[in-house]
Amino acid sequence: MTHSYAPKHSIEQTLASFDKPRSTHAPRILMLYGSLRAESYSRKLTLEAAAILQSFGAEVKIYDPTELPMFDRENYDHPKVKELHELAIWSEGMVWSSPELHGTITSVIKNQIDWIPLSLGSVRPTQARTLAVMQVSGGSQSFNAVNALRILGRWMRMLTIPNQSSVAMAWKEFNDDGSMKDSSYRDRVVDVMEELFRFTLLTRDHSDFLTHRYSENKEEHAERAAKVSSESGAEGL
Repeated sequence: MTHSYAPKHSIEQTLASFDKPRSTHAPRILMLYGSLRAESYSRKLTLEAAAILQSFGAEVKIYDPTELPMFDRENYDHPKVKELHELAIWSEGMVWSSPELHGTITSVIKNQIDWIPLSLGSVRPTQARTLAVMQVSGGSQSFNAVNALRILGRWMRMLTIPNQSSVAMAWKEFNDDGSMKDSSYRDRVVDVMEELFRFTLLTRDHSDFLTHRYSENKEEHAERAAKVSSESGAEGL
């Protein structure tokens, strides 16, 4: 069987895809956390990270998962579901923060991610968004939750940054006012938020280019191949 592949592009043609005006507005970051407790350490970590992002110049919105119904594929008209969808569409990047519970993420954070679909009509609310993942643990340092979040980010077609934050014995790492104590854990949070901020600036104007898939655009590729073939034939005359 003969397969039809996409025509090759020159480096110049590929680089031309980036030749467009850059957005100048503040990067828009949506933050989700994975606990409903009043003394939620994942929420405290999120608030600390939000303040850091704002100091870099980002616009940040934190979603409150209280009263979000359990995912059932039906309650799309629920106000909390609509709010989450609107924020996901608004965002250019996200931060997901979860406690580690029984070796993985909590149902609270998973429920929020489940409610964000891969597509809302013609809009894809997660594809090509940048993503940073964080976790808090009550005991020794672990990376089970952030690893689970990375898997979800991949399935949601997000650009998950290399760096991540895992805060061990989180109950020792916050001041009475909820702010984070000065420590290597906080230093890592700064590193992660700075990396997210920069990756978002670099990629937000090129989401269509970065996520264009041959398998989803076969007709477009076939038309392009036919055009190239026709032009090559004309040159040989």
